[in-house]
Amino acid sequence: MINIMMIEDDKEMAELISEFLSRHNIEIKNFENPELGLSELNFKHYDLLILDLSLPNIDGLEVCRLVREKLDIPIIISSARSDIEDKTACFYMGADDYLPKPYDSKELLLRIHSVLKRYNKEPIVEEKVLIFEADINRHEIRKHGKLLHFTNAEFEIMAYFIKKKGYVISREELLSNVDAINFESSLKSIDVMIGRIRAKIEENPKQPKFLISLRGMGYKLINE
Repeated sequence: MINIMMIEDDKEMAELISEFLSRHNIEIKNFENPELGLSELNFKHYDLLILDLSLPNIDGLEVCRLVREKLDIPIIISSARSDIEDKTACFYMGADDYLPKPYDSKELLLRIHSVLKRYNKEPIVEEKVLIFEADINRHEIRKHGKLLHFTNAEFEIMAYFIKKKGYVISREELLSNVDAINFESSLKSIDVMIGRIRAKIEENPKQPKFLISLRGMGYKLINE
């Protein structure tokens, strides 16, 4: 989650921007009063500051100067003031980017990521390592890279669990979606096949860690 402070006295605009950016893993906290924003920056960390220029009590240029004197935080100026002198002054005061109003929220999103990359402050997204991986074309399933050996029905059941990415799967769903299972099979036969799969993937099949039962619901594969 990227945490951004905005100092913007247009409440409606700030709400629209916050709503849009929240859909992109960015949280905005807006301050209509620049003094309150400056005070919060003294004790709380933010990844970036979006700053208007036309503010009550303190001009945005002065806010930019005060922030830059104390903090190494990316600053994007968001302003309807398009005079070249204002733009020049903003960069002179230490702003990293200048986005003239009105603008598309998508452009703001692009600018945020661009500035954060320059600061090397883009959040690191850890790649999830899967325990089980299925290769349908080769008809192979591996656990931590080691090939497991299944019958055709066992393979298709495991492949279905892997495909469903952690969802709870009922016995009825397996009967309907796994071609290798005879639809006329009893629900008990599903339990038998699950038991055989557990014998091949679990260290202790009687206390499964990966293919677990949820009473009254079905089964779930833990794959991370």
